[in-house]
Amino acid sequence: MAENNTSSIGFEKQIWDAACVLRGNMDASEYKSVVLGLIFLKYISDRFEAKYNELVAEGDGFEEDVDEYTSENIFFVPENARWSVISAAAHMPEIGTVIDDAMRSIEKENKRLKDILPKNFARPELDKRRLGEVVDLFTNIQMIEHGSSKDILGRTYEYCLSKFAEQEGKLAGEFYTPACVVRTLVEVLQPYNGRVYDPCCGSGGMFVQSAKFIENHGGNINKISVFGQDSNPTTWKMAQMNLAIRGIEADLGRFNADTFFNDCHPQLKADFIMANPPFNLSGWGQDKLLRDVRWAYGIPPAGNANFAWLQHMIWHLAPNGRIGMVLANGSLSSQSGGEGEIRKNIINSDQVDCIIAMPTQLFYTTQIPVSLWFIAENKKQKGKTLFIDARKMGTMVTRKLRELTDVDIQKIASTYNAFVDGTLEEIKGFCAVATMQEIAKQDYILTPGRYVGIEEQEDDGEPFEEKMGRLTAELSGLFAKSHELEDEIRKRLGAIGYEI
Repeated sequence: MAENNTSSIGFEKQIWDAACVLRGNMDASEYKSVVLGLIFLKYISDRFEAKYNELVAEGDGFEEDVDEYTSENIFFVPENARWSVISAAAHMPEIGTVIDDAMRSIEKENKRLKDILPKNFARPELDKRRLGEVVDLFTNIQMIEHGSSKDILGRTYEYCLSKFAEQEGKLAGEFYTPACVVRTLVEVLQPYNGRVYDPCCGSGGMFVQSAKFIENHGGNINKISVFGQDSNPTTWKMAQMNLAIRGIEADLGRFNADTFFNDCHPQLKADFIMANPPFNLSGWGQDKLLRDVRWAYGIPPAGNANFAWLQHMIWHLAPNGRIGMVLANGSLSSQSGGEGEIRKNIINSDQVDCIIAMPTQLFYTTQIPVSLWFIAENKKQKGKTLFIDARKMGTMVTRKLRELTDVDIQKIASTYNAFVDGTLEEIKGFCAVATMQEIAKQDYILTPGRYVGIEEQEDDGEPFEEKMGRLTAELSGLFAKSHELEDEIRKRLGAIGYEI
């Protein structure tokens, strides 16, 4: 391999910035498969090469034996697909064809990757000079300086996904949920073992964060089984690559499929379900599913799939299973299309464990305010629901985007844990526990603000009469100033012939 660089600060951003030279006039949606495909190709080639060198050093002649790799969950990379061949062709006109052929060869040798890898590098509109420059960039990645190649390329893949989400805007909702939102779901649910399911898995972020959670807490990733599906073919392929980079074995179905009409896991009863379904999806096919067994709490309206998604997940819950999902805030209070009755029935079944109102501007894709719903088949706190108002949390990382900090996420998770343990002290304006009877008195509306109240203000020590005198004097002065400004504006407009 070529001489390596060793830069480590802002590593993912460096890869993104340098890879952007390739983009030219391509749409982000097209460019995405090129960059992510190269990251994946480099990843599997690096892992193969490390094992290959081990086998050569052992001297038993097994370096081309496929079983030596597959037994350790390493993809076998045929000779024409190895990065040394790719990098040698970086500045040849046929570099695109070389990469496409490499992808086909890898798919042929690894059934798990069949029809998943992008094979569009030879197309005329892709600038081959720039493609060669990006190949050089990936050739010069120094993995050892940054940790394992799995971790580095996994982080880079995730970072690039977020950047593509930022660029694609609304369309990105099909494949990307902000990492801080996913982490909040994971930290509350704590999926240490069992079956983990996402019926609209996008690029697989829920599974990646679950794996990180387990690793960070000293657990064994092999104790979870991962199931998911997605209807978008490109997104489904991205998820397969994302999970393969992370070494996560997942059953995402044999192909992309609509969850409502072609459930890839019809018999699955999951221990943990995490999802960010499309917000307020209309035209989801209600008229063809009126008698579906999943609608135990009422038929969801044709114009909004929120409660179709929720009921689909409840139907897939194991006896002690739990759900964490993102829903638009309208689901907390809507009465249209029978949604109020469905929500009432779910509440009366004592499955609503916790509702969290989230801050605005967390998503690249929408300004719609959202909440996190936590549903439990066998709640620890029977007849009670925890409400958290997290709308004031988070830090603006750009002019348009907010992120929850690690401290924010841990505060939410510890609040939930205290509720489950029965040790929670309610905080006005932030968290409160309500009984089913109290929720019924609120017409089964689940907006956290109704239950947590208003944050208590510290007494500043100023007597009420004095404060009112001071404030009214200030207000009178502001009124006088406004009249002065009004008169000045009238004079200026009159001077140019416009009377008011």
